[in-house]
Amino acid sequence: MIRGVHTMFYSAQADELRAFIRDKLGFRSTDVGQGWLIFDVPEADMGCHPSDASDGHQPGTHNISFYCDDIEQAVAELKARGVEFTEGISDQGYGLVTHFKMPGEVVVQLYQPRYEKRFD
Repeated sequence: MIRGVHTMFYSAQADELRAFIRDKLGFRSTDVGQGWLIFDVPEADMGCHPSDASDGHQPGTHNISFYCDDIEQAVAELKARGVEFTEGISDQGYGLVTHFKMPGEVVVQLYQPRYEKRFD
């Protein structure tokens, strides 16, 4: 049966993005050849949301977010590593949320969930 999820970012700056994920975000990786890194992700969850063109989510789209236990601490650590945030932290109900830039015009969400994580 399914035992995990593989996610991908497409970028015109793939080498820089790989270095960013390795060096700034601190993810461990395996080099599968020619500098192509596959990153180990410590845990994951998945949501299924309705699509609504008014908020920019067209049917068939997907999104990758990172989450943390303490968003203030995570933002401070990432800023110290040179990560650029696009906005301050806001309460979105499901959690405390912000977004940061990665190479290749990739912007991702970072959030501190307000819901309980269940990994049995």
